[in-house]
Amino acid sequence: MKIAVVGTGYVGLVLGACLAENGNTVACVDKDAEKVATLRAGRIPLYEPGLEEMVRRNHTDERLSFTTDLTTAVRNSEVVFIAVGTPQGEDGSADLTHVLDVARAVGRAITKYTVIVDKSTVPVGTAKRVHATIANETTQPFSVVSNPEFLKQGAAVEDFMKPDRVVIGVDPEDERAAALMKELYGPFTRTGAPIMMMDTASAELSKYAANSILASRISFMNEVANLCEVVGADVDQIRRAIGSDRRIGSSFLFPGVGYGGSCFPKDVKALAKSARDHGYDFKILQAVERVNHLQKERLVAKMQAYFGSLKGKTIAVWGLAFKPRTDDMREAPAIVIIEGLLAEGATVRAHDPEATTTAKRLFGDRIAFCSRSYDALEGADALAVVTEWNTFREPDFQMMRQRMRSPVIFDGRNIYSPEHMRSLGFTYFSMGR
Repeated sequence: MKIAVVGTGYVGLVLGACLAENGNTVACVDKDAEKVATLRAGRIPLYEPGLEEMVRRNHTDERLSFTTDLTTAVRNSEVVFIAVGTPQGEDGSADLTHVLDVARAVGRAITKYTVIVDKSTVPVGTAKRVHATIANETTQPFSVVSNPEFLKQGAAVEDFMKPDRVVIGVDPEDERAAALMKELYGPFTRTGAPIMMMDTASAELSKYAANSILASRISFMNEVANLCEVVGADVDQIRRAIGSDRRIGSSFLFPGVGYGGSCFPKDVKALAKSARDHGYDFKILQAVERVNHLQKERLVAKMQAYFGSLKGKTIAVWGLAFKPRTDDMREAPAIVIIEGLLAEGATVRAHDPEATTTAKRLFGDRIAFCSRSYDALEGADALAVVTEWNTFREPDFQMMRQRMRSPVIFDGRNIYSPEHMRSLGFTYFSMGR
């Protein structure tokens, strides 16, 4: 199938590469000529395991191309995906300027029946707005479909190639578009994952609802962890107990320093905003947001309680990205933690396997960046573990003690055993234990 993907950000690039990997001919479109040139050279502007190799392979085999020429790409395609950004306002509203600009351009470009797919995360009603926008530009037949993405950063390629489900929002009477989308996604669902056909409003809402319920589980467990510290309970024991209940399951029950990234914070705000726009007060989501904000501040509060004052202290920070296997720092807990440490007069030495370049744009020379994890510990009064990268799980604790001024660890991800750390001579603080 011949496909155009407009937008080469995280979603668009993964989408284009994975569709090409299955034999489709895909043209990825971006108005940024420098970015297009970089992609043509086989370099990608983000870190996602397995993606760069897939892009290079399919570009070399001429299944995947990159261009600034939207008109030609659209006219050569049966399906056009819109995967551009939808920046969010303070009130949670999504800015659809880029989506509607692309819709207008696509409307002017099509010369035959074309299926236009909303892949960007958009509020309820966007498919109708896109349809109306395109209809103002053309008399050619077309369909608009909503196809939200459910990709986890750090596992996006695997998630796309082996999805739990594919959600397709389409007019119930539009059999032509439905058949085309089923054909496109059929190879990805041969192991039995369902292709769920529904109306566009339900499809649009499903993405927000899925991420919001996962965010709710995280905030709930963080509240449980905070209660554990008050009453002397162990959140790990509680997590195992409730996770064994088949109605609950074990996923997203790990307490920590809060969630971040491009999806959970944005989608929780967006769902709450959509509810308000329709006259409904979604109280649970307000609590989820508030708990998450406060949780990002708890690690610094623990340090203040231990040291009394952080002024003049050197704090090593392991982990800057909002989660492992990505360089994304959008809404990352590390930002709040480091800003809190700096505000209290501490010196920060930080290490992350992938997010250092991103962090340098945020912090500049206000903190020291270390290329090796142990170097960040040099002269440190304490270590804060903020992101649970695998390389932090089994370190050389003897070397850590030699490098640190004092053997104190504040573990924001509970990756170490309290008993083991105490036996090694560390003063150890974790979340809810």
